[in-house]
Amino acid sequence: MKFACAYIEEEVRDTPRVKAILSRLSDTPIVDIGRYGEVFNRNAQNFRLQKQNPALILAKKHGNLVLPSPADYGFNENPSFYFSHMLNCVYDCRYCFLQGMYRSANYVLFTNYEDFASEIDRTASDKTGAVFYSGYDCDSLALEPVSGFIDYFVPWFSRHTDTTLELRTKSTQVRKLQKFEPLDNCVIAMSFTPEPDHRRWELRVPAIAKRLDALARLQRQGWQIALRFEPLIYSDRFREHYQTLFAGVFSKLNTTDLHSVSIGQFRMPKNFYSRVASLYPDEALFARKFQLQDGQVVQLQVQQEELRQGVEELLFRYIDKSKYYHCG
Repeated sequence: MKFACAYIEEEVRDTPRVKAILSRLSDTPIVDIGRYGEVFNRNAQNFRLQKQNPALILAKKHGNLVLPSPADYGFNENPSFYFSHMLNCVYDCRYCFLQGMYRSANYVLFTNYEDFASEIDRTASDKTGAVFYSGYDCDSLALEPVSGFIDYFVPWFSRHTDTTLELRTKSTQVRKLQKFEPLDNCVIAMSFTPEPDHRRWELRVPAIAKRLDALARLQRQGWQIALRFEPLIYSDRFREHYQTLFAGVFSKLNTTDLHSVSIGQFRMPKNFYSRVASLYPDEALFARKFQLQDGQVVQLQVQQEELRQGVEELLFRYIDKSKYYHCG
């Protein structure tokens, strides 16, 4: 993976993990900085232009390393939290809220994994069966050849079997996972949309067939596999599109062994939506009629209901309802 340059915080410059990362970026210009916010949070940045050739920022995360998950985000009733070892995503999905959250399209990789692990351990100490989600502010696996995230956290969670890790991803970077023995308390959750939506709105995301192949390899090895069909975006032909998607997905995977399957509607905080729409004034997705619901821009209620009912009807032809949940 190529980066415009790599910014390195002074505090992590000489740590073993950063040195290992830099050894894999031998052709990348290096710039030393004090704190990552000097670059990431500065004014007058153009997210759309930066996305064409982003930089990598190696930094240390201070404070709020583990946060409670949003309401109705998790796959069970256990206490749930998320942690973000990275800010921003290597993919370029038009519907992604990160474009409205951050001023910068550069990638921030927090390299103090040990501090994250300590905070996860502290958080879980009085929370039976706590679930920790990775991939809320980034893609869990897409930068793995650089980050070494899996190399650290899979062994760590293998020693903390009273907790569960979900890796949310659209990536085919699963070779690192295949080197480990599968963990009962680690779930690899892959996100999918129908082919027309994928081609139109999921720029740089690997093809559906390639992602399915990666998931199938993991499932055959014994990893816990989950499916996340989101965001649901209304079209007149959504039933046809989801029927085609489901037929392809469930012909490749063993439905009995699936960990869980969920759907989630398109939604975005109002201020994020306004920023994203201004980045892409010619994008038809943002010219649609939407409504405001609890501070979120969502599809019209009648479309939400038709989508949910129609997709669920198709989905339950393939899976048992006990494996299903709706992500709020």
